[in-house]
Amino acid sequence: MAQLRQRLRSAGAGPAHEQRVLRLWAHARPQQAAKRRIEDFFPLSLRAALPAIEDELAALARIASAHAGEDGERLLVALADGQLVESVLLPRDGLCVSTQVGCAVGCRFCMTGTTGLIRQLGSAEIVAQVALARSRRAVKKVVFMGMGEPAHNLDAVLEAIEFLGTVGGIAHKSLVFSTVGDPRVFERLPQGPVKPALALSLHTTREALRAELLPRAPRLSPEDLVAEGERYARATGYPIQYQWTLLDGVNDTPEELDGIVRLLAGKYGVLNMIPFNAAEGLPFARPSWERAAEIARTLHRRGVLTKLRQSAGQDVDGGCGQLRARAVPIRIQRRAPAATESTA
Repeated sequence: MAQLRQRLRSAGAGPAHEQRVLRLWAHARPQQAAKRRIEDFFPLSLRAALPAIEDELAALARIASAHAGEDGERLLVALADGQLVESVLLPRDGLCVSTQVGCAVGCRFCMTGTTGLIRQLGSAEIVAQVALARSRRAVKKVVFMGMGEPAHNLDAVLEAIEFLGTVGGIAHKSLVFSTVGDPRVFERLPQGPVKPALALSLHTTREALRAELLPRAPRLSPEDLVAEGERYARATGYPIQYQWTLLDGVNDTPEELDGIVRLLAGKYGVLNMIPFNAAEGLPFARPSWERAAEIARTLHRRGVLTKLRQSAGQDVDGGCGQLRARAVPIRIQRRAPAATESTA
C-alpha cells in the first residue's frame, strides 16, 4: 500500500484525495461515485493522472477464470506480473484471499504446498482481491486462508488487514488471520490497531503426526498452540477457529477424538472440521459425509463446539491450489504419512 500511496502523492494527491481514491477502489466503486465531483475536488495533476492510476489498480488483480460451485465461486486471479493465485467467494458475503504465490510450509494435504514459495504478495495485491470480488458481489468478511502462510508475509498481511478494517469497511472480527502457528503472530497481532480474529491450523492432536502433515510448520506442540490461541481469544474477545482437515484413516480415529476433547473442551473456540478436498496426486482420501457428520456430533456431545464445513470448491475440483495447478502444471513429489499406528 505504501507504493500505491506514493504513486498518488507523486500525482499531486493530498491526504483527502488519496483516501477517496483508495476507499472507492477498495469498495469497487467508480471515482465518480463520490458526492463531490472530481472536477471540484481533485487537483488538475491528479485528474490527468487518474486514468493511468485506475489502470494500474485494475491490473493488480484480474480474473483469469471463474468457477461457480454450489458453495460459492472460485476465482483464478492473474496478478500484474502474470503469476496466478486463487480467491474464493464464500457464502454469507465472505471472501477467502491468498497472501503468497505458493507456500513454503508444504502441508501434505494441500495442493498449494507442492510448488514451494514462489513470491510474496504485496499488501495492495491482497486488497486488490477484495476489490475484484466486490466488483461481482458484496464482501463483508475476509479470511486469509487462501494460497500461502500469512505469517510468512506478516508485514504485508497486517498492512492489508489494517486497511481493510478501516478504509475497507470490514468489521475487525470479520477479518480472520489463519496460521499454522508461527510464534510471531501471537506477538504482533495484539499490537495492531486492527485486531483480527484468529484461525489456527491444528489438524491433529499428536505432535509427531503434525510434524509429518505440516513438515515446515514451527515446532509448537498442539498443547502449546492451543494455549497461545486461548490467550489471544481471551484478550480480544473473539473465539479461536481451530482448523481440522479431516483425512480418512489418518486423523479421524477414536484416539484423535479423545485428544480433541482433552485439548479443546471448555476452551474459547470452535473446531472447524473440513473433509479433505480430494486432489489427484495427493496421498489422502476424503471420509464419507456421514462419517464426518457423526464425528462432529460426537465431539459436540462431548463438549467441543464443532462445525462441519464443506470444503469450498469440491464440486468443481477447485480446492485450494487446484485451479492454479491445472493452469500451471507441476510435478508432485509427495510421500504418504506414516501409518496411523506408527505416528501415535
